[in-house]
Formats: sequence, C-alpha cells, structure tokens
Amino acid sequence: MSTADITRRSFLVARTSLPPELLARPPGAVDLHSCTGCNACVEACPAAIVSLKVGLPYLDFAGGECTLCGKCAAACPEPVFTSEVPHRLLSAVSIGPSCFAPNGIACQSCRDACPEEAIRFRPRVGGPFLPELDEAACSGCGRCISVCPAGAITVAERSKEVEHA
Repeated sequence: MSTADITRRSFLVARTSLPPELLARPPGAVDLHSCTGCNACVEACPAAIVSLKVGLPYLDFAGGECTLCGKCAAACPEPVFTSEVPHRLLSAVSIGPSCFAPNGIACQSCRDACPEEAIRFRPRVGGPFLPELDEAACSGCGRCISVCPAGAITVAERSKEVEHA
C-alpha cells in the first residue's frame, strides 16, 4: 500500500483497508500470514463458501452463508485460526446505493433472510420502507448477500465501537 492509498482516518486509527475479499475471512481466522494455501479449509467447508485468493482463505457469499460451524478451523494444520469458534465474523455487511428500496422498488429480501434480525426496514412517506443495518446484531454470516436481487449488499469492516463490543 503506497502512502497515497492511506486515508486520514486509517492513518489516525493505525489501520489500513483490506481488499474486500479478505474482509470476509473464515470464522476465527486471525493470522493469515501463517496460511500456506493448503486448501484444507476449502475442502472442509460444508457450505462450500471458503475459497483461496492469492493463497489466502476468504468467504465467497455468492453461493450461501457461513454457519460458523468451525470446520474450516478444525481442518487447518497451521496456526491461522483462534482456538474457539467465534459467534460472529470479523466483518459485517453494508447495504449500498443500488438497493431497490431507496430507488422506489419494494424489496425486503435481506430482512427476511437475516437470522439475526440485524436488518430492519424503516417506514417512509411516499415510497418503500428503507433498510437499516444494526451492525452490533450482524454476525457477518452473509446470508443476506446471496439473496439480494440488486447485489447491493457487500462485506464491510466493522466500526471500531462495534468491533470491541
């Protein structure tokens, strides 16, 4: 990352932005530098959403959700994962501007799919209800990503306040 790529915010919090595909790490994956790219986590995932990109594991939510089962961590021969399976991923989701609701089309697919009820819809006058994400309730499982007909939901970094809650 060059100095031109560092934002003022990332400089002040001593954090650089990760590529989107590496934001969606398998549950408990904390030391990606130890990953050898052996593919054991990919083969162990019952949902078939763990993939490797440039030799590192990431979750591809296009085909489904992470059930936080921990089988990827159990299959890994390297010290990539923490010893306990977390109850949520390090990343959350973000609802982008291509969402149907702000564009006048009624859709609540993400809300219906969310097992944590982290996505709610706020009523508004003169149009469809608008989505609101409760980041603290979001487990980052990605179930909402694959069901979004607009492709408006993406993986995002958690805000610092929620990350340490």
